[in-house]
Amino acid sequence: MANLFTFDPTSEFDTEERCFINELSNSNKDEECSIALARVEPGVTTQVHSLSDTVERYVIIEGTGRIESGSLTGQDVKRFDTVIIPADEPQSITNTGKQDLVFLCVCTGRFQPENYLKLSD
Repeated sequence: MANLFTFDPTSEFDTEERCFINELSNSNKDEECSIALARVEPGVTTQVHSLSDTVERYVIIEGTGRIESGSLTGQDVKRFDTVIIPADEPQSITNTGKQDLVFLCVCTGRFQPENYLKLSD
């Protein structure tokens, strides 16, 4: 059975992680994957964290940043770059540009709040 999740720009929310999130698809109708639109303001670095049992992919849509994760520590990212972050690997991203850094977060299995492990303040 096909499912449609309609984008609602007013659903964006601020997180303790220092970024804004809009859940595009995260439901028990698709346990295998979730997709969120993330937005990080200029000069901001997200909280260092990891996701247990969840592989995360960042697909950069707008802006520029610097990823900190495993062997990619200090790697610059730009529009249409994709970063694959293994489960349990510490990660953060910094917006190095003058406009918002916007990217998709594609998680497999789907993002569950209980899998989020905060590693810094």
